[in-house]
Amino acid sequence: MQSLSSILSDTLHLFYPHVCTGCGSDLLQRDNLLCLKCITNLPHTNFAQHAGNPIEKIFWGRIPLAAAHSEFYFSKDSLIQELIHQLKYKGNQAIGRYLGQLMGKSLLDSNRFQKIDYLIPLPLFPDKERKRGFNQAAVICDGMSGIMNVPVLLNNVNRRRFTETQTKKHRTERWENVADSFMIMDKSTLQGKSVLLVDDVITTGATMEACGQTIMEAANVQLNLATLATATK
Repeated sequence: MQSLSSILSDTLHLFYPHVCTGCGSDLLQRDNLLCLKCITNLPHTNFAQHAGNPIEKIFWGRIPLAAAHSEFYFSKDSLIQELIHQLKYKGNQAIGRYLGQLMGKSLLDSNRFQKIDYLIPLPLFPDKERKRGFNQAAVICDGMSGIMNVPVLLNNVNRRRFTETQTKKHRTERWENVADSFMIMDKSTLQGKSVLLVDDVITTGATMEACGQTIMEAANVQLNLATLATATK
């Protein structure tokens, strides 16, 4: 005989279906965010394992990095685009933490990100963060932190001025748009530390470069970068 709890669970699922964040299918376990098909189809890059990977090449000659990584390939109308859209514009912080956990595991499995002292989410301008209700990079860091056992450092690296969207700007305009837009509140906290600067998507790298240069104003800091996704092949 079916247990009362099982009947209640099935009834609740009928009226309040728990669906996959990626494809909308209801063929998933109650506590999962993605169905098995979507999990299998996540386009991992495996960049964390390789020095000189495409993300590191973006910054060659621009800023000295210890290591850099992007967890997934990003393309228009893709599963990853939908998941990041759910995080940034639908307030689905659970999927952000989940994807952060996946990235944290990749970094933990690599021998190139073993000695990180702090995770630093790329800061949003305060008005934008208040409007959104959260910083998506901080949500990703939250997921990573639990896997990597590395603390998230908040409110030490801040964005001090509003910047326009980078979407329709070319590389030079992107750099000019974000130059001098970050500041460190306490450089001594970062002195001699190995830090990992984290964001959701990387394109030209102008914003992360600008923030990274500010971070490197602290003495003897070692800079690493990681994003959830990249359009770079």
